[in-house]
Amino acid sequence: MKEKLEQLFYFGIGSALLAKEKLEQAGNSAKSIKEENDRKAREFFDEAVAKGSEEREQLKGSIKEILKEAIDELGLATKADLDALRQELRQQRQ
Repeated sequence: MKEKLEQLFYFGIGSALLAKEKLEQAGNSAKSIKEENDRKAREFFDEAVAKGSEEREQLKGSIKEILKEAIDELGLATKADLDALRQELRQQRQ
């Protein structure tokens, strides 16, 4: 009977230690999964920002091109035209 109680006691201690080890492993696993998810989230964010910036530059170029075409079609004076006119006026005053 004493052996049975002793085995039961060791079984309880062993079970508790095994459970503790499993919980620690699960915690470490969860921690590494969280770190991996954080890394992936940072990578996704950085890629999205880079893609957005790239798209912004392309859109900006497209808008400039459209505006230049509209200015040409309407015959509006550009900054360069106005600067040339100012230069001519300065030269005529002198």
